Amino acid sequence: MPGVRFEFENAAGRRLSGVLETGPRPPRAFAVFAHCFTCDKRSHAAVRVSRALAERGIGVLRFDFTGLGESEGDFGGGLSSDVADIVAAVEAMGAAGHEVQILIGHSFGGAAVLAAAGRCDSVRAVAVINAPADAEHVLKHIEGDLDGEGRVPVEVAGRRFELGAGFVRDLSGHDQKARIARLHRALLILHAPRDEVVGIDNATEIFIAARHPKSFVSLDDADHLLTERADSDYAAGVIAAWAERYVEAEAPTAAPRAPDAVRVEETGGGKFQVEVQAGPARFLADEPVEVGGLDSGPSPYDLLGAALGACTAMTCRLYADRKGWPLDRVTVEVSHTARTAQTKDRFRREVGLEGDLDAEQRQRLIEIAEKCPVHRTLTEGAEVATEARAEPAPVVAATDAGEHFDRMTEACADDDPSTPCPDPAGA
Repeated sequence: MPGVRFEFENAAGRRLSGVLETGPRPPRAFAVFAHCFTCDKRSHAAVRVSRALAERGIGVLRFDFTGLGESEGDFGGGLSSDVADIVAAVEAMGAAGHEVQILIGHSFGGAAVLAAAGRCDSVRAVAVINAPADAEHVLKHIEGDLDGEGRVPVEVAGRRFELGAGFVRDLSGHDQKARIARLHRALLILHAPRDEVVGIDNATEIFIAARHPKSFVSLDDADHLLTERADSDYAAGVIAAWAERYVEAEAPTAAPRAPDAVRVEETGGGKFQVEVQAGPARFLADEPVEVGGLDSGPSPYDLLGAALGACTAMTCRLYADRKGWPLDRVTVEVSHTARTAQTKDRFRREVGLEGDLDAEQRQRLIEIAEKCPVHRTLTEGAEVATEARAEPAPVVAATDAGEHFDRMTEACADDDPSTPCPDPAGA
């Protein structure tokens, strides 16, 4: 599912650009992802790990650090700038009702989350991917005169930038080993043994400096940037499983629901996304991207068409079984045309009837299709009673499943009332 744009301001008043990945269900926990040095929120690792975690129930904000990607400001403020941006991201997420319990950092972003965790009270767990043991590790990739006040070039993983000498001075002012020792959060270290940008020795140093609970997982043949999707997916799976033990993953508390009612509730993802609970089934409904939605589920009119199609197929099946006809399968396609000033809304229904049926049987099933309960509701009309509530409350019970079956049997009634309808349980 596409992410949702999430913008916020850092401590300097600069607008930072992010994307909140929430997955197909309301997240049970939230995380912030800090991208690698000189990368941005669109890097392979940032996008793939965040989306894979969202699919596993952990919502993730991936954002551009100051001066990178779509964020305002000048890049090169050093580790202190990145730490301040992470703290701002956590605070902005909290203000939006998404308490961040996990920090995830890739490469230099790993150094940043290790430094930022102590300033984020809600954070309970930290995961780092191919992270350096100290912030000054990045100096190995800087060429030129580091003592001057001009700009100095830097090349990391084939990407070239220019930094100010103040960046170098900032790095030397951070004692990462001491921070790691007093992290007081669960720590997961993921590192590729063959990483040629940040060597595996860095993982060893972080692990030794950290106190328990701490864990290490090898990323085997992965490269530094996790360019292979399988490596990103694997890292996300490990982080999601590991985090289960440390985060407070409370299921959303929904108001009591009447047994035969359909409940619809906003998820907070996107402008229109809602979760639908119908009996034991849960799924998302949404609007297309072109009208401001995320296209993460059927639209309301898609659902209405689905109701018509489902009821049509069920009613035809009931009638054919009653008559003992050789109906193998029913398929129904429903399309919708919106009303205009001169016309009503129009649903076009195509019914496919597979099996060794003769022409008369096929015609009769089409006639029965036009008597299905949802068809009659749409064509004959219904009353809708709406009541405003100050607090979430049980939804007024809808038509129960037994009544729908009764209405289908009425639609199946013909000139042979002696033929009993099948039992709804299939007996």
